[in-house]
Amino acid sequence: MTRTDHAPDLTVALFAGVVPPDGEEPLAQAAGAALARAGYALRHGGYNGLMEAAARGAAPHGVPVTAITLADRPDWGAFNPFVTATVHAPTMGERLHAYLDDADLVVAMGGGVGTLHELTAALYYATAIRPLPVRLLGPTACRLSTFLRAEGWLTESPTRPLGFLRELPDAEALTADLKDLAAGRCAP
Repeated sequence: MTRTDHAPDLTVALFAGVVPPDGEEPLAQAAGAALARAGYALRHGGYNGLMEAAARGAAPHGVPVTAITLADRPDWGAFNPFVTATVHAPTMGERLHAYLDDADLVVAMGGGVGTLHELTAALYYATAIRPLPVRLLGPTACRLSTFLRAEGWLTESPTRPLGFLRELPDAEALTADLKDLAAGRCAP
């Protein structure tokens, strides 16, 4: 078991689905491990699927794994066993703020409409609120980015630059990107 020497200085908001796209669970687990090794505490919805796989990858490294969910939603099920802390937000807006207000990085993977909602909030946040690196990880998220760009949902302009956004096909690309972020070679 590898543990970080101290509490992580960085936080990643991971947006990923309960029903994982085919073959992406190993990628989520590798991503969780890479993020933890790079010093990121993990925030996610707390449930199963890709969220649980990422938490499973992060947990052996001793980083906090925080579930951020809506209060009074027991119908969403139990948290995965790797969750070490919880935040129960009273509204969806406050839930998104709990993810994004002090996050250092957003990583989004394949998922359902909830993941899409979280991702669009992060994209808006990074263009209108404050600089925030957003990474789309894996084949499903990269295809979504291609579609959004082709259909004009994601367009770059002088007032809305997209330098904060990168598509990463696999765990190796994520690891390289995390090194670039740490070295200051990436635009936020």
